[in-house]
Amino acid sequence: MATTDAFESSRHSTLTQTGAGAATLRWTSQALTVTVWASAALFGIYILAFYAAALFDGNIEKWNEGLPRLYETHTPVATAGIGLHFAAGGVILALGCIQFVQRIRVFYPAVHRWIGRIYVTAAFLTGVGGITFIAVKGTIGGTMMDIGFAIYGTLTIVAAVQAYRHAHARRFDAHREWAMRLFALAIGSWLYRMEYGFWFLVADGAGHLDNFQGPFDVFMDFFFYVPNLLIVEALIRAPRSTTSVAGRFAASTTFVLATAFVVVATYQFTKQYWGPAILARIGL
Repeated sequence: MATTDAFESSRHSTLTQTGAGAATLRWTSQALTVTVWASAALFGIYILAFYAAALFDGNIEKWNEGLPRLYETHTPVATAGIGLHFAAGGVILALGCIQFVQRIRVFYPAVHRWIGRIYVTAAFLTGVGGITFIAVKGTIGGTMMDIGFAIYGTLTIVAAVQAYRHAHARRFDAHREWAMRLFALAIGSWLYRMEYGFWFLVADGAGHLDNFQGPFDVFMDFFFYVPNLLIVEALIRAPRSTTSVAGRFAASTTFVLATAFVVVATYQFTKQYWGPAILARIGL
């Protein structure tokens, strides 16, 4: 009898811990998701306010303030490609968060579908524009950056096509997973800038060269999107995972740290770059 009571007590304790671990994982993953959505949307508005607005105003030389050699008069096709990349990229960053709002999906399915069509089309064009620029002109970082960014663009195109294909076939679970992967890729350009900003803050740019071919630059050619895909795979698999309590709390800790990074980085970049550009565009 005592053995049975001890077993039941142990089982109840395990179930309680499992429930707590699952709840913690759910809340931390949701916090990370919402934080990334908000920050990425803000960055998308900045892209439109700075790069797309410079194109609209006929002041394309301004692009080179952010990244060198983006605009050169003797490469009009490359300019068209990168312009398409920026304009469409701003759209997907600004619209991405809307597509994951459950209330819109449930109560306004037509709105969700039409925004989704715009979203996947813009994502497809973003990838095409970036790859066009690489093929015609190449990146400032040389071969390794060409490879890393070309893979990134290709994955974005694939994710956009898959998200649309599964939605059209009404395979909604698969569609949602590919939409999440697409969003993880879409925030890559946002994360690329934030990670560079943090690296300059904490390491004074160690490993970075002006031609973007230093050891840190080569690392960043892939780091700005590979971890995103790993995190989103964890988010996709977490609800149906049989991971141990320790594993769930480890994942929760990772999500908390990632959320803190996004919050701090968003504040810094909004204060120094995104906010002033947006406010200047609207005349404030």
